[in-house]
Amino acid sequence: MSRGTPIRDRRFAVKARDIMHRNAECIPADETLDRAAQMMRNMDVGALPICDSDQQLIGMLTDRDIVVNCIARGHDPGRVRAGDLAQGRVWSVDVDTDLSTVLDVMEKNQIKRMPVLDVRNGNKLTGMICESDLAKNVSDQQLAALISAVAVPH
Repeated sequence: MSRGTPIRDRRFAVKARDIMHRNAECIPADETLDRAAQMMRNMDVGALPICDSDQQLIGMLTDRDIVVNCIARGHDPGRVRAGDLAQGRVWSVDVDTDLSTVLDVMEKNQIKRMPVLDVRNGNKLTGMICESDLAKNVSDQQLAALISAVAVPH
């Protein structure tokens, strides 16, 4: 190695904790979808993590879920619970997950919003990573690859 060439030290690799936004809030699984919509409006977000009574992540709820799976089916959002729409596997990463792994998980599983948990603190929701967080921290090529992978259905 030539003199003056920086050595990439893995101890200083970018982690999920470095890019996530920290003001993520769970919607309780027993909360109604009308309340979820109000939370989304007040927080200016399009998705909320769904947590059970032990504050464990059990799903994600999007504004589209409320429209397509509740309102468009003639259901009352004041009666349908967030937990009723928590389906399938929910993907998340630990606060110490490196950025390249975060991108891989998001691309492979077509995830637009990634919950970030703290494994050392009982898997509590610590933050969220979305496309705007990534736009500030990855190359244009990496961001384009993610958007392309997420936009194309499996």
